[in-house]
Amino acid sequence: MAPPGGLDWVELTSDPLDLGAAVDWATVASCGAVVSFSGVVREFAEGRSGVSGMTYEAYEEPAVRAMGEIVAEARRAWPDLERIALLHRTGRLELSEASVIVVVAAPHRGPAFAAAEFVIDALKRSVPIWKQEHWAGGSDWAVEQHPIAPVTAPAPAPAASGTRG
Repeated sequence: MAPPGGLDWVELTSDPLDLGAAVDWATVASCGAVVSFSGVVREFAEGRSGVSGMTYEAYEEPAVRAMGEIVAEARRAWPDLERIALLHRTGRLELSEASVIVVVAAPHRGPAFAAAEFVIDALKRSVPIWKQEHWAGGSDWAVEQHPIAPVTAPAPAPAASGTRG
């Protein structure tokens, strides 16, 4: 994985995700806030314990298109955002490996946090990526799976107070 030359880094890959590289790419002199989120494989899931790993599958073209739509929607809602990374992994992942990374850089922390939360929540709702959980007794698709929803605009942000970032 290599960061792009532009302001958005959207990628679906079978390669391990590098949070440090994404944060380094997003860190620029014009921004006082770089917010990152890393979703990792954990040892339990809804109704299951002893999870030993996950396999993520995606419809690549529609998934990447939806990921791009999410980033575009975040930019419409928070026009001051500088850089946005939305990276998701596919294939077999072991415990503690990152499955998704979101990094948002902005001049101030409020929009960076709000946009990062919107991006991960929209990804979970709107991108055709599914996970299969593996445990000692077998494997099955995650029980919290849901139909894919269209990308929708975030709720309006409350008015900012003060100028501290």
